Amino acid sequence: MNDGLVLIPTYNERENAELIIRKVFSLPKGFDVLIIDDGSPDGTAAVVRGLQHEFPDRLFLEERSGKLGLGTAYLHGFRWALQRNYQYVFEMDADFSHNPDDLVRLYEACAVDGYDLAIGSRYIQGVNVVNWPMDRVLMSWFASAYVRMITGMPIADATAGFKCYTARVLRTIPLDRIRFVGYAFQIEMKWLAYKYGFRIKEVPIIFTDRTRGTSKMTKGIFQEAFFGVVQMKLSSLFRSFERGPAAPSAPAVSASAATPAGETR
Repeated sequence: MNDGLVLIPTYNERENAELIIRKVFSLPKGFDVLIIDDGSPDGTAAVVRGLQHEFPDRLFLEERSGKLGLGTAYLHGFRWALQRNYQYVFEMDADFSHNPDDLVRLYEACAVDGYDLAIGSRYIQGVNVVNWPMDRVLMSWFASAYVRMITGMPIADATAGFKCYTARVLRTIPLDRIRFVGYAFQIEMKWLAYKYGFRIKEVPIIFTDRTRGTSKMTKGIFQEAFFGVVQMKLSSLFRSFERGPAAPSAPAVSASAATPAGETR
């Protein structure tokens, strides 16, 4: 068992499933992979089951009945990972829009540099998005700007879905109180990590739009995020964000020290 688990939710990703799994397993740093499949009618789960014979101790599959949403898939994966004592838990898309090579950089940000949450950021160094139409690039960039304006959270890519969490972050955040299941889920998780005072690092990546399969993005997902951010901010005014004894503090940082580029604290 490796110390890092890569969570990959799937729905109709038959064309990508084997390729992304083999790519992760080819990396110099060893990671385990958990596929959370929402009853894909194209046979995605069957592809994964076939590969489990080849990677019996590294590849795992959780099958759910029906399309239940990205957020619930990740929450399912978080709980699965914590029950098995993984120390680093990753979110990654199945369609190669996130380069698996960057998993190593996210891991090192947490395991070596001591951050609690590492974000694969498209916007920390300009706009690093390939093959998206301009209207979608602008929508995504302005969505992050909107989140920063409403919440005051200093994260350049607030909607990013490529991340590494330490187990202490996931054990601190009350997963049973997560409200959103779509695009806003990614914002809510970052917001809670920020409010609980965890150290966050944005690692610059290049995001490349999928070349196989179909995007799951809809207008409804963006609408959830737009209105959800305001609800999230207001509800935070009436709750405590103190960490319990089961969640040790992140390494101390001197108040006089300069904040490195990409770090939030």
